[in-house]
Amino acid sequence: MSDNKPCIICVAITGSLPTKENNPAVPVTVAEQVESTQEAFEAGASIAHCHVRDDDGKPTSDPDRFAALKDGIETHCPGMIVQLSTGGRSGSGRERGGMLPLRPDMASLSVGSNNFPTRVYENAPDLVDWLAAEMLQYDIKPEIEAFDLSHIFQAKKMADDGRLAGTPYVQFVMGVKNAMPVDREVFDFYVRTVKRLFGEDVPWCAAGIGPNQIVVNDWAISSGGHARTGLEDNVRIDRDRLAPSNAALVRRAAELCERHGRPVATPAQARALLGLRAT
Repeated sequence: MSDNKPCIICVAITGSLPTKENNPAVPVTVAEQVESTQEAFEAGASIAHCHVRDDDGKPTSDPDRFAALKDGIETHCPGMIVQLSTGGRSGSGRERGGMLPLRPDMASLSVGSNNFPTRVYENAPDLVDWLAAEMLQYDIKPEIEAFDLSHIFQAKKMADDGRLAGTPYVQFVMGVKNAMPVDREVFDFYVRTVKRLFGEDVPWCAAGIGPNQIVVNDWAISSGGHARTGLEDNVRIDRDRLAPSNAALVRRAAELCERHGRPVATPAQARALLGLRAT
């Protein structure tokens, strides 16, 4: 059963993998990303999960590109929560956190390793600790990317020993090939585990990859959680059609919120729910 608390919609606008060959709507340049994010913001997204690309469209952790994207979103999407990715496809070692001195509202943090479709997604303990320390230093709230049950328990341990400030915001990532599949019993166990470890009222989120995006959106919204959508995770609106924009995927999630009796969170409501500084 869901409740009527506002639902935060996060839009993952670009990611590291999708290309314009996969879907011409994928925004690659900073200007395209800002425009696509503004459309998604106007459709109801209150968090922008951001990656950047180089001139060849390849993923990068270039702080200057992140700075330009952050500035553009803050200018055109007043109050929107900017969440920068420290993911492993965009760089290696500490370069993955080179943008953290920009002091975004949030940043993604993977606290353990797992398999990806063609490689190991490696998150060594010393790198995780360094990224977490940088987020503490710059007052950035991490979003814990939980690809596995152990990652939820690791987030609890890190919160208890002071490596994370406050209550972690955990996002379940389901449907990555070779990682956790989309399984309803596992999903429900994740929800129970997060509430057991962090409290009944803790905010949490979930993301589904590819065609499972809408499935996991529905599970999360109907269960009182928050939802991630966007072209990073899924380039189609349905089996037969490419998604015309990030905004179209956000509107689809917003329709689920309406169906389950939950208002779409405004940026101010999202900031309050996550304990972030107001703008």
